[in-house]
Amino acid sequence: MSAEQEEPQGVDLAGEGVGEDSIREGEPVLGHAHGASIVLVRAGDEVFALDATCTHYGGPLAEGIFDGQCLRCPWHHAAFDVRTGSPARPPALQAVETYEVIRREGRVFVGEKAAPAAPIRRLATAPDSVVIVGGGAAGDMAAATLRDEGYSGNLTLVSRDGAEPYDRPNVSKDYLAGTAPEDWLPLRSSEFYEERDIHVLLERTVTAIDGASHEVVLDDGQRIGAAAILLATGAEPVRLDIPGVAQPHVYYLRTVTDSRSIIDAAGRARNAVVVGASFIGLEVAASLRTRGLAVHVVAPEAVPMEPLLGREMGSFVRQLHEEHGVQFHLQQTLSEIRPDSVVLQNGAQLQAELVVIGVGVRPRAELAEGAGIAVDRGVLVNEFLETSVPGIWAAGDIARWPDARSGERIRVEHWVVAQRQGQTAARNILGMQEPFDAVPFFWSQHYDLPINYVGHVEGWDTMHVSGSIADRDCIVAYRKNGKTLAVASIYRDSDSLLAELAMEREDEAELARLVPADRP
Repeated sequence: MSAEQEEPQGVDLAGEGVGEDSIREGEPVLGHAHGASIVLVRAGDEVFALDATCTHYGGPLAEGIFDGQCLRCPWHHAAFDVRTGSPARPPALQAVETYEVIRREGRVFVGEKAAPAAPIRRLATAPDSVVIVGGGAAGDMAAATLRDEGYSGNLTLVSRDGAEPYDRPNVSKDYLAGTAPEDWLPLRSSEFYEERDIHVLLERTVTAIDGASHEVVLDDGQRIGAAAILLATGAEPVRLDIPGVAQPHVYYLRTVTDSRSIIDAAGRARNAVVVGASFIGLEVAASLRTRGLAVHVVAPEAVPMEPLLGREMGSFVRQLHEEHGVQFHLQQTLSEIRPDSVVLQNGAQLQAELVVIGVGVRPRAELAEGAGIAVDRGVLVNEFLETSVPGIWAAGDIARWPDARSGERIRVEHWVVAQRQGQTAARNILGMQEPFDAVPFFWSQHYDLPINYVGHVEGWDTMHVSGSIADRDCIVAYRKNGKTLAVASIYRDSDSLLAELAMEREDEAELARLVPADRP
């Protein structure tokens, strides 16, 4: 999903300019100059100009919000420092251009592109060598952040994957559906890692951590010095144990290789069964429907994703998929997979030349356990993402950290969370003592309908809705003991951003304004 190139909109900021009084604090102004769309934002008496297109998926920054420091994208909550254009938080990886601001006779004009700002180096301490175990969102962001912060020591990233870090959300969304090209997948170029002297080892596994010698041991016996280690091993799919599950037309989806295999199989199939009605399972169902397959979803719950979204939202998601031809078999599990069909627990048989299983994931914590690190439903970390063993950090799907908002330890399997944790862990490897306090965020795409979700809740006592779920225009708050712990939204991008900011600031009054508690 990327914004289409359009003619620049708004006022001509180079020739005509805008009145200073028309640029209000917290209200981005869209215009154009030098053939580019540009957004103006005001912070006190200062005015800043930057490109109006997010470098992640091309989101419209003028429709985002300005928090006093950063301009936040409404699509996937990337944030850019308005003074430098640098990506202050993922999922954006590249900076946006900034421009000279000229103030004359009560008007504001945009001049030429500003020179790139010199990076602010905050390096506090630096281990001689760092090894990152895992080449997903957390590992990639950690490696880049270490170099961005000025770290010049030995830096190695070890990945079990056969590809350099890539855009994993697309594996179940647009790429699987056939609506995103291959070149959307890589997060960065190969030259990026070479230029920054990041040694990337693909299709390699760390088998042990030798704490006494400060080394990691690879699958071929090679040892790499590691004064500091980041564990970002991610999660792996939960595998079913039923007759026929090992057949070649049965797939799990985790990697881009898995996605390519499913795409290949979909080209030879007419009927598919998706096992599991999670977000991933339903994204797979939507993608396979887009490719023209008949799709059946089998899941044990009565309402898809009810524990996460509630009955009303879960029922809406089911209806959305049914409108696109997906058939549901709920409160059912598989008893057998045959060469061209599956058998349900109730004895029903469904044609299936392709079966995709998505019944959840479990954290890859075996390496941590072997190193004597405390593990409990994930790798336990403190607020700085450091494990129970000094000098070893954990980030991404494996990390369980103390969440100040809920007062509980949580583990979140979201792409953006993993990226943000990789960023924080890298800074703390360098001694910056930066607590991880980002509000979890993820998005899910179903056909042309996006669902945004901020926060994290594993049980709520009230759910309130502003707008209409049925009309695909709503924001939904999940609350426990009067506190808003999560907010879901459909086509309410600005409200989703405002909810995220309010949760960061513990501003329950703003959350109550966004979603009034006027219905149970």
